[in-house]
Amino acid sequence: MKRNLSLFASAAMCAAFPVSAQEVKTHPAPSEIMASAKAGEWVAIAPSDLMVMDLAPDSKGKPRRVVIQLIPAPFSQGWVSNIRKLAAARFWDGASINRVQDNYVAQWGDATEKKALPEGLATVGPKNYITPNWPGKVWSFAGADGGRDAYAAAHGFYVGWPLAASSEGLWPIHCYGMVGVGRNLSPDTGSGDELYTVIGHAPRHLDRNIALVGRVIEGIEHMSSLPRGTGALGFYEKEEERVPILSVRLGNETKDVPAFEYLSTDSDSFAAYADARANRRDPFFNVPAGGADICNIPVPVRRKIR
Repeated sequence: MKRNLSLFASAAMCAAFPVSAQEVKTHPAPSEIMASAKAGEWVAIAPSDLMVMDLAPDSKGKPRRVVIQLIPAPFSQGWVSNIRKLAAARFWDGASINRVQDNYVAQWGDATEKKALPEGLATVGPKNYITPNWPGKVWSFAGADGGRDAYAAAHGFYVGWPLAASSEGLWPIHCYGMVGVGRNLSPDTGSGDELYTVIGHAPRHLDRNIALVGRVIEGIEHMSSLPRGTGALGFYEKEEERVPILSVRLGNETKDVPAFEYLSTDSDSFAAYADARANRRDPFFNVPAGGADICNIPVPVRRKIR
């Protein structure tokens, strides 16, 4: 009760002064926090961890490039290793985007299913969808909701990636722009030759059911704006509807790929950014939400400022 009285007294004192004499506190928007982050809070993404996919030009002749960051160890590394081998073998050159399902995914691969896979691809088991916990600090959550999650015991960020957790371990989350491995019915887990990216509301029900191997960090508009397929599950019914893939290369094999960096999820700026995403107090908003779905706290990624 004493605490409440002190709060009322403070409010009364503020009311006694003219508005012009009171200190007006401003709250920066998430974009402003991002823009003011220190250079040392940004982490470089190695070119070898990028996958660059060039699609056929659009109807106006404009180039379409999609840049994917592959997920780091220890997550999904069996599939990531396969993807590196597939890219090195030029497997996706001449393949196509074959499926675009509204509010769900865009998927690509060999529509004929006759193209030979390179040798040495690993068969990865379903148990690898989850990475067991290990000693030491592995992840942290920044945000007003304290890590509550409808699909897991908790969620948070580790080296720039959104993760969920339970007593079993950690796993990546199906947020917008994440890239996963297409598969048939279990126990098949896919080799990585068929990939998709999320272009709609986060389909979190897929977590721990399909391998996530990366995220689109530039060019997602070239996937999300494609015509929706009219076949079952959004597959294109005619060959001419498919979007040709000219080439897929790792970033260190691509001469003109820019350098990218992400805002460290262990930084003070990211903590402030996550809090601002959970509690929008900048001038447009009247009511702070008091929390945020982890997919509504996208980790900032930008072209490196030289």
